[in-house]
Amino acid sequence: MRDNGVVNVGPEPLSFDDVIRVAREGAPVQLTDDAIAAIAAARQRVDELAESPTPAYGISTGFGALATRHIDPAQRGRLQRSLVRSHAAGSGPEVETEVVRALMLLRLSTLATGHTGIRPTTAKTLAALISAGITPIVYEYGSLGCSGDLAPLAHVALTLMGEGSVRDAQGNVQSAAEALKQARIDPVELAAKEGLALINGTDGMLGMLILAIHDLTRLVRTADVSAAMSVEALLGTDRVFAPELQALRPHPGQALSAANMTKVLRDSAIMASHRDPADCARVQDAYSLRCAPQVAGAARDTIAHAATVAGWELASAIDNPAVLSDGRVESNGNFHGAPVAYVLDFLAVVAADLASMSERRTDRFLDVARNHGLPAFLAHDPGVDSGHMIAQYTQAAIVSELKRLAVPASVDSIPSSAMQEDHVSMGWSAARKLRRSVDGLTRVLAVEVLTAARALDLRAPLVPAPATAAVVKALRETVPAPGPDRYLAPEIDSAVRLVAEGAVVAAAESVIGPLA
Repeated sequence: MRDNGVVNVGPEPLSFDDVIRVAREGAPVQLTDDAIAAIAAARQRVDELAESPTPAYGISTGFGALATRHIDPAQRGRLQRSLVRSHAAGSGPEVETEVVRALMLLRLSTLATGHTGIRPTTAKTLAALISAGITPIVYEYGSLGCSGDLAPLAHVALTLMGEGSVRDAQGNVQSAAEALKQARIDPVELAAKEGLALINGTDGMLGMLILAIHDLTRLVRTADVSAAMSVEALLGTDRVFAPELQALRPHPGQALSAANMTKVLRDSAIMASHRDPADCARVQDAYSLRCAPQVAGAARDTIAHAATVAGWELASAIDNPAVLSDGRVESNGNFHGAPVAYVLDFLAVVAADLASMSERRTDRFLDVARNHGLPAFLAHDPGVDSGHMIAQYTQAAIVSELKRLAVPASVDSIPSSAMQEDHVSMGWSAARKLRRSVDGLTRVLAVEVLTAARALDLRAPLVPAPATAAVVKALRETVPAPGPDRYLAPEIDSAVRLVAEGAVVAAAESVIGPLA
């Protein structure tokens, strides 16, 4: 929910846009009055259980395999601190700020439902950290995606206690104690149940899923544009994208991708130059051209399924034990990350296959036996110049890695906690590799756009479609027109930026209107 730039966090689910704004744009947050009331009501029940002589898991007992031990009231504050410190056991590279901010927001959202039993002051402190731009340093390894993203969330909880390291709003590393002092935020002295409530969620993997869905939604439109550019420059046909043909196989994503490609290719003089059968002896295009809507369409439908799962997870209150509306506090298994892990893996498959088809289209441009009259490797002077030969090598290297990254993480499980946690989701690992997959797909599509634009220029004096011409024009602001070999890496990087920023799609849409 938005209010003058602030994302309000209440008992109701956040939107994808809320997550993107806080994670990537640095938007501040604020707990609603309804959230504070729900949190306070649940806390009252936890306090009652804490005073009861009957053991209650996570409130007056140990955790996991140590849940059979009843903890004396005088030791319960130490229990929560020890939980956080021991679980803040991450290792490896530092996780990106946008991921940590998404994780923090999503944990706050679960706290705001009133099903965790945390104190209002602790939830408000987490909100204050987010709004101050203080980002706990979280590490790559440590989460098995069951009992939630324990280690990553524990590093956040450690910051609430004034311990560990953070990045401040300017991105500088400093101690959590100093950052909180500068922001005038008091560290939290955790009370019964609070440590558990802060670390028992799927927030890291869910945050990365939402970020990936946002990026892939843009990239699948980019794939429609790049595929259309390749069809045009390789003198392919757009007749196969006709709606009556797509209707024979009514997958919704396929129809959208085919409609996008038809729209992008509209009014192309290059396409018109070989519509007459007398000018074109070919009967069918290669699969990488003809079947582009089928592959990109299936990708769209998979992304839509992933978005549905993410929406369900956004509406969830994940903690163990959970405080129910009738006052009961019950153990449960909702922290298991399988639903999120599966779709994270599905999306890695999508990224690999979209990239694989894109690379095949690029390769066709470089082979004189298949590029229909273009110079070898699109070189200015083949033999002296190598053109885009090695740009395709770069694509091939990335695609090979994407295929390895498409191997699912969610089918693996290593038991932990003395066999109490004997099946885990590996959802965090699925999310981490998906981020690399999204980056790889971005780069592969960028090389296709770069190569297709060069080929379209080489088709002169024939004129491309207005939409593809607009993409070429946007590229030419930073990448010169075809000529003798140049230092190619910066040109690839320029194309990558255009794809990553959505400028390729925006250029096409500036002429033909919104793409689906």
